[in-house]
Amino acid sequence: MRSIKRFRLDRRTFLRGTGVAVGLPYLEAMMPSTALSSPNPEITPRMAMFYFGTGMNMRQFYPEGTGYDAKMSRILKPLEKQRGDFTVFSNTWLEHGGGHDGAYPFATGIPRGEKQILSPDQIVAQVHGQYTRFPSLQMSVKKGTGFGSQALATLSWNEQGVPLAAENDPKSLFDKLFRPDSEEDKANRSNEFRQRGSVLDMIMDDSKRLEGKLGKADQEQLDQYLNSIREMEKTLARDIDWADRPKPQPKLSDYGDYSKSMDGDKADVEGNGKFLYDTYGKLMYDLIALAFQTDSTRAITYVVRTELAGGVYPEFGVSKGYHSLTHHGNDPQNLEELAKVDTIYMQHWSHFLDRLRGIKDGDGTLLDHTMLGFSSGMGIGHSKEILPTVLSGGSGLGIQHQTHLELKDKTPLSSLWRTMVDRMGVPVEGDFQDSNGVIKEVLS
Repeated sequence: MRSIKRFRLDRRTFLRGTGVAVGLPYLEAMMPSTALSSPNPEITPRMAMFYFGTGMNMRQFYPEGTGYDAKMSRILKPLEKQRGDFTVFSNTWLEHGGGHDGAYPFATGIPRGEKQILSPDQIVAQVHGQYTRFPSLQMSVKKGTGFGSQALATLSWNEQGVPLAAENDPKSLFDKLFRPDSEEDKANRSNEFRQRGSVLDMIMDDSKRLEGKLGKADQEQLDQYLNSIREMEKTLARDIDWADRPKPQPKLSDYGDYSKSMDGDKADVEGNGKFLYDTYGKLMYDLIALAFQTDSTRAITYVVRTELAGGVYPEFGVSKGYHSLTHHGNDPQNLEELAKVDTIYMQHWSHFLDRLRGIKDGDGTLLDHTMLGFSSGMGIGHSKEILPTVLSGGSGLGIQHQTHLELKDKTPLSSLWRTMVDRMGVPVEGDFQDSNGVIKEVLS
């Protein structure tokens, strides 16, 4: 039988007319035919990790019974229409969780105060990031990293154990992803590239003069520093490579308004009707859908709620902040309000799944080809053994959902990340954190 060679179109292809060059949208013919061990090499996989700080009301979280037909709990009731597209895992645990430092080990298993390791999204970004404008995207309700505090604002860590800063303004994120560059932007960027390149060259030249003159400890410290510089050089090379490629222009007919800034850092204190979390939450989730749809990135992290501060907004209609509610003392009102807040967050999650499910992608939907994992650093009562862990999407990547799956006691949360990395087709050598391996029960 004669083999058929797949037509391959370079992503830099332009349609050229008289004095005009227009970039093509991302087409199937542009998909890389790499040796990734994806269940289907013609599918572009995506993944995202989500953190809900300070746990949830686990007394009203887990479905009743197990298997596909498990009865939805109060908190998960908004997801009834997405049955078949998610699995709730009970018995996941985070060895160094259970307290307000839980965001630190959430993605890596490494507790606060110890040197972090490469996070799962960055493991994926090292492979898939070579095909996208942004290797990964960090999002959060709080801007920056929050490093050193309990309210960590990011889940992403590079090879040097350095946290990657997150963005919390939907407008800033939208502009970064989709706003066309002006001629002034291009000129400024070109000048910035030259300056950054010159500085990096000087640093590398100066560092060579120190080699051989330092003690072992100092040499190790210098090597770590130089690795960071090399990483910056790679980033600069990427920026230059993508600089002249037009950004995608997504259709926004049924999306929100991304022309105005919404500062998540001020959300908890305004309470004046100008900031509505319902608007903010949907803008952020929709941005993830747009980023994946346009293949701007394939790996995203999002801190939906940080530890301690925030988590409750005026329109929620509850009497206390989220952290205060978690110290419920078995008071019925506290538990009721905690469940009410958690249900609101799941209403937003349902909107997100609907958005992804409504976007056609190849022979399926964007939700079919995207894995979304969420959990927390604790459960109710600050427990590290009762976590609100859910995997959504990914049926086209070999995920077979069953609504509620009871895992073995103390199944490491890292096993969820290991499963997602595996379905992204990214090989992992050796141990993966404290994982016992992939969660085979959800793999078809």
